[in-house]
Amino acid sequence: MRLPRTRPRSLAGQLFAMQVVLIAAVVAGCAVFAYVSGSAQAEETAARQVRVAALAVADSPSVREAIRTPDPSAVLQPYAERVREDTGIAFVTIMDTERVRWTHPDTSQIGDTFLGNTAKALRGQTFTETYTGTLGPSIRVVTPIRDNGRIVGLVSAGITVDRVSSQVREQLGALALAAGGALALGGIGTYVINARLRRHTHGMNAAELSRLHDYHQATLHAVREGLLMLDGRRRIALINDAGRELLGLAPDTEAVGRTVDELALPAPLTGALLASEPRVDELHLTADRVIVVNTRPVVGGEQRGTVVTLRDHTELQALSGELDSERGFTQALRSQAHEAANRLHTVVSLIELGRVEEAVDFATAELELAQVLTDRVVGAVEEPVLAALLLGKAAQANERGVELVLAEDSLIDDGALPPSLAQRDLVTILGNLIDNAVDAASEAPEGAEESGAAMPSPRTAGGPAGRARVTVTALADERELLLRIADTGAGIGPEAADEVFRRGWSTHGAGRGLGLALVRQAAHRNGGTVELDAGPDGGARFTVRLPLGDRTAGSAAGARAKEVTA
Repeated sequence: MRLPRTRPRSLAGQLFAMQVVLIAAVVAGCAVFAYVSGSAQAEETAARQVRVAALAVADSPSVREAIRTPDPSAVLQPYAERVREDTGIAFVTIMDTERVRWTHPDTSQIGDTFLGNTAKALRGQTFTETYTGTLGPSIRVVTPIRDNGRIVGLVSAGITVDRVSSQVREQLGALALAAGGALALGGIGTYVINARLRRHTHGMNAAELSRLHDYHQATLHAVREGLLMLDGRRRIALINDAGRELLGLAPDTEAVGRTVDELALPAPLTGALLASEPRVDELHLTADRVIVVNTRPVVGGEQRGTVVTLRDHTELQALSGELDSERGFTQALRSQAHEAANRLHTVVSLIELGRVEEAVDFATAELELAQVLTDRVVGAVEEPVLAALLLGKAAQANERGVELVLAEDSLIDDGALPPSLAQRDLVTILGNLIDNAVDAASEAPEGAEESGAAMPSPRTAGGPAGRARVTVTALADERELLLRIADTGAGIGPEAADEVFRRGWSTHGAGRGLGLALVRQAAHRNGGTVELDAGPDGGARFTVRLPLGDRTAGSAAGARAKEVTA
């Protein structure tokens, strides 16, 4: 039969046992020390007491006079008993130089020889000794009696050891009571501390706490979500590696102990971290990332704080934007397929009516209109990703009644862009700017675009026929890539020019206002800039400049691509 495994005692229990043993040992040591020192002190006090009594008797004139009489005992015995009773000692014995007693508490012992040492006293010295006499072991003092410089007798005063021990035992009782009180008080204090420690450690032992700490550290470094813990003063109490990365903190930056205000984060993100109420799945922008913030206040403990989790939403936001573009392409293709079917029916009907030449002219005109933009885009923009994006956006714009025009000076050779410039960032920048421009150019006069509020003045029409238009300029030279998008919309007022890039700034309702913030973020991530001014057609014009580094790798890749195509 396998015995159940016993769980080790908790850390609080171990400390409690150690503290009880320590307090008991300290109290016991103090008691022993007090007993030993008390015994020594009692013996010293008794010796001092009998010494004083013996010297007082030896110096008394009446004692010297009594010694000169024929019967000293008749006078000295009452005197010695009176001194003994007054001083509380055991005996006062007066004897001659031959050690014959003149006095004794037991009158039957008068006339007998004194039991003890007297040699030092006969030489004129006063000494103390412990000796067992007729009354048992005693602490005694023997001193000479002098009469005109001559030793005429001896005095011995003493107190029994039993009486000294009884005094020590009385003191020991008080000492034991004090020691018991100290032990009880120490036990109560230790129990209170133990209960508090048990609450804080949740009854775990030292091994469990060590293992929990190891798991805690491993989890902090392994989890991909950012974790941030703030104390009651909004200072960072804990932050993991993912949290440092998402907030843009350098690995060598000492973040623990600093307040959130000292991290130089965007104002909306700082406000979310400092908020006392919970925040759920809020989108916030840093310099390079889109992060989802969740906060929850700490409701227990001595000091309230906040637990913050951070999730990287950059990739998901980019994929969401690409998905929106794909949906737009699909809708545009569906619309074009519908339009192509209508035009094909028109051509067939013209042929059935016998008007073949008109059918050929109609079909040729439609093909020329579709091919002009394709040839223009493919000829000027040889980067396949940008070319495909422009063609798709052109179809979307045409569906909404907006003409997408590629400026005459646009030119991007194949391989002109370095591999370090991410294609996803280019799609984010150009796609969002074109979408905003199409919204601004196609909206009704009372509408408002995502990138800015509508002006009171009516929308400026583009082109000779007054059709809404978006003009795109894409130009790459040796130093930088220039992307400029201008529309014929209502434009953006000067009072809103500084706010358009802030996340959530939109007049289209909740869930909007992220496109331009992502544009600025992508440009900043690649070391570029975004500028806003008024376009030549009265609408808004956004200019993005991205620096181009070493393009050797990109040119080599383009050359290899051309060889494969050939």
